[in-house]
Amino acid sequence: MYGSYNGRSGMRRAGAVAAAGAVLLLAGCSASSGSGGAGSSGSSPGSGGAGKNAGAIGQHPRGSDPYWVNPDGNAARQVAAYTKDGDGENAGLIEKIARQPVGEWIGPDDPEAEAKGFTQAAEKAGREALLVLYNIPHRDCGQFSKGGAADGNAYRAWLEGVAKGIGDRRATVILEPDALLHMVDGCTPQEFHEERYDLLKGAVERLKQQPDTRVYMDAGNAGWRTPDALFQPLRRAGIEAADGFAVNVSNFRTTADSTDFGKQLSAKIGDKPFVIDTSRNGNGPYNGGAPEENWCNPPGRALGETPTTDTGDELVDAYLWVKRPGESDGDCKGGPKAGDWWPEYALGLARATK
Repeated sequence: MYGSYNGRSGMRRAGAVAAAGAVLLLAGCSASSGSGGAGSSGSSPGSGGAGKNAGAIGQHPRGSDPYWVNPDGNAARQVAAYTKDGDGENAGLIEKIARQPVGEWIGPDDPEAEAKGFTQAAEKAGREALLVLYNIPHRDCGQFSKGGAADGNAYRAWLEGVAKGIGDRRATVILEPDALLHMVDGCTPQEFHEERYDLLKGAVERLKQQPDTRVYMDAGNAGWRTPDALFQPLRRAGIEAADGFAVNVSNFRTTADSTDFGKQLSAKIGDKPFVIDTSRNGNGPYNGGAPEENWCNPPGRALGETPTTDTGDELVDAYLWVKRPGESDGDCKGGPKAGDWWPEYALGLARATK
């Protein structure tokens, strides 16, 4: 375990829910491409009452935030549950999360159906899907979010499904959190490096065959390694063909520190733009407890800047909520397994947000 390790959203919410339900989300999305009141037609099957709240979860103006808000995500369902119980205070707190677009982490079982469902729902609302691909073989070095495709061929087949599911619809893809960094820091054994570089490069090339897909390769965070240690691995992994890179995914480094880190790295790879995960960085990183676990469900954190493409910086393409606020980093500090929804932690993030 590494003190500067990025806790991940995990892959728990896999095919059974998303593959079966993502396409059906269309039933709950407005056909309007104007103000985009997603969910105004009611809830999708299996939402457990979220439909009563779904109509209230709309889309943001496209000029500043073009990304789709899922009216049936975990936070939206939690709002509905609190509302049903008459708990208006907590419902209002969780709405701070439910009303924002967050990354949809594609599961391993039916990537084509999931990617199609999310991108179709986004298109129906006149918005763009934000997808996260996290299925590289030997993922997370056997730690909290271990797993991934069985081998390189299985990964290529899975990726092909994602690409077909996206089709010609608009999508932004965050590519393989940790995959590059775990080679740089030695967490991933050397014997897997050559194949992983090949898979990352191939993933960028395949996804860029889709006519309206942007790809940002994960490049760690301001507290984990330095730009000098990263730029050559990024080149080897195919950053030149990507639209840019992502920093601070699932981490807590401030936006200012992340911007500085990103600019230093950008200068070494042809001035590539980047996006910053601001989902939980409102209070910066946690410095208490054991350093090797201060990334995992740290207390006292807060939501950061809300997602937007209007960053005021030509090198920063967007502030995004790649990590889904309220989902556990792993079974530490009383949390459930990685990727599970944890309402108490979500409430803590919302309460601490200024």
